[in-house]
Amino acid sequence: MAGKSESPAAVAQLNVQKLSREGSLSLHVADQLETLITSGGITVGQKLPTENGLCESFGVSRTVIREAITHLKSLGLVETRRGVGTTVIRTSAVEAMPAERISPTTVEDILHVLELRLNLEPAAAELAARRHDENDRRILQEKHDAFIRARAEKTQARTEDYEFHYAIAAATKNPFFKAFYEQLSQSVIPRAKLMSVEINTAATDKYLARVEEEHTYILEAILARDPETAREMMYQHLNRARNMYAKFQEA
Repeated sequence: MAGKSESPAAVAQLNVQKLSREGSLSLHVADQLETLITSGGITVGQKLPTENGLCESFGVSRTVIREAITHLKSLGLVETRRGVGTTVIRTSAVEAMPAERISPTTVEDILHVLELRLNLEPAAAELAARRHDENDRRILQEKHDAFIRARAEKTQARTEDYEFHYAIAAATKNPFFKAFYEQLSQSVIPRAKLMSVEINTAATDKYLARVEEEHTYILEAILARDPETAREMMYQHLNRARNMYAKFQEA
């Protein structure tokens, strides 16, 4: 049986607030939707409004909505199927974690590096969107494709992850961004710091699928020469990682 079409009232039933232009828009959207889902305002089996409907409700772009939905999917709250839309599948968040456990010293090291990256890489993505040339475009796409292949081959994709971010640093045309990546090398990638006994192999594919999707949004913004969105997507990518690894401090 075909699914019910969305009525105009479906959007109106979402009790959400239009957003100001301050802070992380996609995070604000995701937070409001997550609250609606976890509080029972949107129940299991219920579809979210369409992208257009959510854009109208929140007063934001489709890119912001897409990133917010990606975050909800990473929490295991919703799933998106072509021709069906985005459906709520549970009301409590279950995030794919890349490790079973991590030593306190390693967690602290990872969080320090992510703090540094959060203060540099959103700016790098913005500059890459403004300054990249045709050769950069080719390299960025190649590195993204390499990550996708590595994930399909069931590897940790550490090298491919590093090389994608390094290509963004190179596309800034500022040699000091490149020097930052060259100095730290693959240690900027949190998974590179994990021992094999710490890795949660069962959750790796789901975790890397989220990374791949976030990389896609960053790449699309850079290639579209949209510096504001590139900065936003990179911030979301790294902030999500920081928040996730911070949970190991609480364990």
